[in-house]
Amino acid sequence: MSHSWNTDFLTSFSPDRILIILNQPFSFQLLRSVWNASKWHYCADGGANRLYDLLSASQNAESLLEVYRPNLVKGDLDSLRDDVKTFYSSNAVPIIRDEDQYSTDLMKCIAAVKEMEQTEGREFEIIILGGLAGRLDQTIHTLSYLHKLRKERRRVYAVTDDNVGWVLDEGEHAITIDHSMLGLTCGLLPVGIDETILTTRGLRWNLTNNPSSFDGLVSTSNHLVPEEDTVYVKTTKPIWWTAELRPLKPCSEPVKLNGKML
Repeated sequence: MSHSWNTDFLTSFSPDRILIILNQPFSFQLLRSVWNASKWHYCADGGANRLYDLLSASQNAESLLEVYRPNLVKGDLDSLRDDVKTFYSSNAVPIIRDEDQYSTDLMKCIAAVKEMEQTEGREFEIIILGGLAGRLDQTIHTLSYLHKLRKERRRVYAVTDDNVGWVLDEGEHAITIDHSMLGLTCGLLPVGIDETILTTRGLRWNLTNNPSSFDGLVSTSNHLVPEEDTVYVKTTKPIWWTAELRPLKPCSEPVKLNGKML
């Protein structure tokens, strides 16, 4: 059976979706897209600084800070600034300190998601804003952690202003391509495995039962085909799928407040 994937988390709202904001830079355009597509919004420690600083720098800062208010800030709080902590706590945003030194701030937020899932009795799709840029060790952690999460969750995505990515578990996958959102380049990365056998359709340079590993072939800088709306991937081991994200259209920061557009 083929597993289906798409990038609706960039364009369409779902009540079963949670956004986790990490401590990395992002644009307002990207924030608006993934925020409006998610019902719940968590900040992993210093991710709250990033959110606050981005909105505070806007001409419409007061309104934006009211609309883009997270449901939770969680982490060991070693990065959360005092002014940001004071602002959000005074606006009834729960701030939870978790001093477990064997889990990262992202892992702490995922734990909070699991707690809510137990209460709600359903699984949420998780969108991670950040994690694929900046410090190499943090990027490797994202790659590693999502590789592990595939064993227990159906949908976890990572997105930055440059690209989107997620783990395809062993088996067959059909990825719906929104060419208005995704750019030309894409890749299949054999991270965390010794070797996989890949077969693809819908790419500029397809593979047919090709071995892929860090010691051998790595399909980077492959191209999506404008005439193809679906990419098919068959893999014998888990593999990372990445695709270039087109620059989102600039906006004049319209947001809804009490049912009105600002």
